[in-house]
Amino acid sequence: MKIESLGHVVLKVTDLERAERFYTGVLGMEVCARFDEQGMRMSFFSLGNHHDLALFEVSGEEASGGEQAAGLHHVAFCLGQSLDRLVEAKEQLEAAGVEVDPTDHDVTKSLYFSDPDGNLIEVYVDVSDAWRQEPQRIATVKPLAL
Repeated sequence: MKIESLGHVVLKVTDLERAERFYTGVLGMEVCARFDEQGMRMSFFSLGNHHDLALFEVSGEEASGGEQAAGLHHVAFCLGQSLDRLVEAKEQLEAAGVEVDPTDHDVTKSLYFSDPDGNLIEVYVDVSDAWRQEPQRIATVKPLAL
């Protein structure tokens, strides 16, 4: 597997509206899409890619490290544009004993897995630039059969 670039970072925040105001008002970023389904709320920001930063709302009930604690949710790395690259990455990860969760985000196809310290990692391939006309498409989440 060869990583081509850093794709995006997802941060867990306790107040999505407050965080949006900070990233738009203070840092001058623009929200390009939102997700509010199945008890999950997210905002996506673009700096030229389909998204470079996403904010994921959590309760903040856990002091540190848990799913509901504020902080890093995951880091994503781009493998390129070929679905074959993702299939190869899946085979390599599984051969190394790593469990993967294949996910279809419409404009990207992804594998989610944990590193040895439990940090969530995403590797993905870009398969469509439809987000340029319809930015909301980046908020798609469904299972991916590889």
